[in-house]
Amino acid sequence: MKRIIKEILRRNSLGQDVAMATIVGARGSTPQKTGARMLVFEDGSGLGTVGGGCVEADVWKEAAYALRDGGNRLIAIDLVDDLKGEGDVCGGTVDVHIEVWPASKVVDR
Repeated sequence: MKRIIKEILRRNSLGQDVAMATIVGARGSTPQKTGARMLVFEDGSGLGTVGGGCVEADVWKEAAYALRDGGNRLIAIDLVDDLKGEGDVCGGTVDVHIEVWPASKVVDR
């Protein structure tokens, strides 16, 4: 967590907003558990992981939207195969909170 906070503060000090995605709930089989975090930066890069694959792609997309509109959000990602209707892709569900850390809120110390 220390590395995540340091990077948020570093990016904010450079005038960049940062989106932090945190798994706040996990049910069934999931690639990551509650507490996993990932940062998404304005330049399209990131740090950390919330599970890879389709989970990460969905979170990345929502984090990019959050960076554009400045709004936090809570999303649920279902990891059930849409075609077969069963757990071919882990089988669980994750709830992810995406929080924007705007550079404008950084206070000089």
